[in-house]
Amino acid sequence: MVRDVRLAAARVRAGGIVGYATEACFGLGCDPRRVPSLRRLLRLKRRVPGKGLILLACDERALARYAVSLPGVARASWPGPHTWLVGANRKTLALVRGRHTKVAVRITAHRQARALAQACGGAIVSTSANRAGERPVKSARELARRFGTTLDAILIGRTGGGARPTSIRDAESGRYLRR
Repeated sequence: MVRDVRLAAARVRAGGIVGYATEACFGLGCDPRRVPSLRRLLRLKRRVPGKGLILLACDERALARYAVSLPGVARASWPGPHTWLVGANRKTLALVRGRHTKVAVRITAHRQARALAQACGGAIVSTSANRAGERPVKSARELARRFGTTLDAILIGRTGGGARPTSIRDAESGRYLRR
């Protein structure tokens, strides 16, 4: 376990997977531009690639690399615990989008997660730290018990206190995929 955001970010930039606190639970993250890292993350979670992953960013500029545009409804809710599906651009890897033409994005208000995203180049994958069907992890200690040495770093921190993972909503239709 590490306390230094820069060290965790260096592990991500080197192709690693790190655990870190977010608004409601701990997340697992990697570089959204590295196919081997994305595949490894999906294997660790036992997650089907077609579902897609969330991108957590420090600002709108970082999301411009992945999204065609950021609708006003999404921009008005950030920074905060709101994840939006927006049109993905051609550079967004299929392992991030899943089988969709849209990508899930969020600009977080969680100070440590935002600093990590910024230190990683602006955006990082953010998926709950659990295997498919399990409940999300709420502490660094619990994350270490569940995933052990399969992670390249666990960033010590506190969640933002949210009771449930962030909502996911389609920015075009307004439909909730997760409340």
